Amino acid sequence: MNDSRGMSVFGIVRPCTHRLSEGLKAEWMAHLCGLCLALRSDHGQFARIVTNYDGLIVSVLTEAQTERTPAQRRTAGPCPLRSMRTAPVARGEGARLAAAVSLVLASAKVRDHVADRDGLLARRPVAAAARRVAAGWDRAGARTGARLGFDTAVLVDAVDRQTGIELLAGPGTPLLTVTEPTETATAAAFAHTAVLAGRPHNTEPLAEAGRLFGRLAHLLDAVEDQEADAASGAWNPLTATGTSRAEARRLCDDALRGVRLALRDAEFTDGRLAHVLLAHELRRSVDRAFATEVCSHRSGGLPAVSGDPSGTGPTGSFGPPPGNPYAPSGPGAPFGPPQPPPEPPRDRRGLVMGCLVWAGLACTCQMCCGTFEDPWSHQRREGLCSQCDCGDCCDGCDACSNCCDCCNCCDCGCDC
Repeated sequence: MNDSRGMSVFGIVRPCTHRLSEGLKAEWMAHLCGLCLALRSDHGQFARIVTNYDGLIVSVLTEAQTERTPAQRRTAGPCPLRSMRTAPVARGEGARLAAAVSLVLASAKVRDHVADRDGLLARRPVAAAARRVAAGWDRAGARTGARLGFDTAVLVDAVDRQTGIELLAGPGTPLLTVTEPTETATAAAFAHTAVLAGRPHNTEPLAEAGRLFGRLAHLLDAVEDQEADAASGAWNPLTATGTSRAEARRLCDDALRGVRLALRDAEFTDGRLAHVLLAHELRRSVDRAFATEVCSHRSGGLPAVSGDPSGTGPTGSFGPPPGNPYAPSGPGAPFGPPQPPPEPPRDRRGLVMGCLVWAGLACTCQMCCGTFEDPWSHQRREGLCSQCDCGDCCDGCDACSNCCDCCNCCDCGCDC
C-alpha cells in the first residue's frame, strides 16, 4: 500500500526567509501561527502537531480576498518557535478552515501508516491508539468544517478512493489517474476560501488552482521519495505506472503554468503573499524536488571579486586577498591606512555551563527556529529554520499589489 503521499499535503511550499521581505515574512508567520493556534483553540494542544506549511495557504487565500480589518489579527503570547516573542497572528474563518483541512488529511496519513504497519505502528496497542487519534481528528475536522459550511466528506472520500486507485494502477496507467483524488480534495479546500470571503466568482479559478496544487503535491512527493520507496519496497506512483522523471517534470511544469493562469483569473484585495507562495515558491519547490536549484546562501553567498567571476580570488579559494590587512600602510602596502585590530573574542563558557545553556535552547526550540547566542562562544546564530534553499533572485517586496517587482528573473508572467 501507499502512504497516500499526495493526501498529506505537508510542506511542499517552504519559503526561505531570505526571499521574503520583512512585511511578507511577518504575514507568512502570522498565518502559520494562526493555523497552529486555531488547532489548539478548537481541538486541544495535541492537535497542533498537524500544523503544516501548505495548510496555511488556505488561510492566506481567504484573507487575500477580503478587506483587512483589525479583527483579523490578534497578539499571541510568547512562543518558543518565535524565540519567546509575542507576535500578531491571523485569526478567523480562514485559519479555522485550514485547521479543519489539516486535521482530516493528517488523520488520513495516520490511518494509512497504520495500514502499512510502519515502524511502531506494527504493534497492535500502538496501532489501536493511533486509530483512535485519527478518528478523533476526523470528527473534529468535520465539526469545524460544518460550522464553516465546508463538508469534509469530500476529503475523506478522496482518501478512500486513493487506496483503490493505487491497488489497480500498474504500468501504462496514466499518472494523472493516480493524482486525481488529491486534486479533488485540494480543489474543494481552495474553492471554499472564495465562499468564506464572499467572492463566489473566485470559486472556479481557485478550484482550478487547488486542483493543480494537489497534483504538484502528489507528484513532488513521489519524485522526492522514489529512491527511498524503491529501497524499502513501498508503493510509488512513478515506479508503479512506469512514468519517467522527465514526464513527471513536464506535468509539474504544466501544473505551475496552470496555477499562475488561475490566479490571474481570481480577484484579490491583496494577493501579494498568495502570489509569492503559489507562483514563485511553488516553482522553487519543483526545482528543489528535481535538484535543479542551487542555494547561494548555503554555498557561502559570497559575491564574485571584480575581474574574477569565480569569486575565488588569486589563491583559488574564498576569502580575502592574501596579506595582513592590519599591517601599517606604506609603499607597496596595497591595503590602505592601518586598520584597527579586531576586538578580542568574548570569554567562552566552560563545557558544563555551555551544555546546560545548549539544553535550554534545545528544549525551547530556539536552536530550531530562533536567533540565539552560541552556548560556548556567545556568537549570534540563526536557527535551523533560517537555513535557506534559495537563490539570489525574487526576494519579494511590498511595493506592488500583484507581484514582487524586485525580480527580473521570474517566468510567472507577472509584470516584474
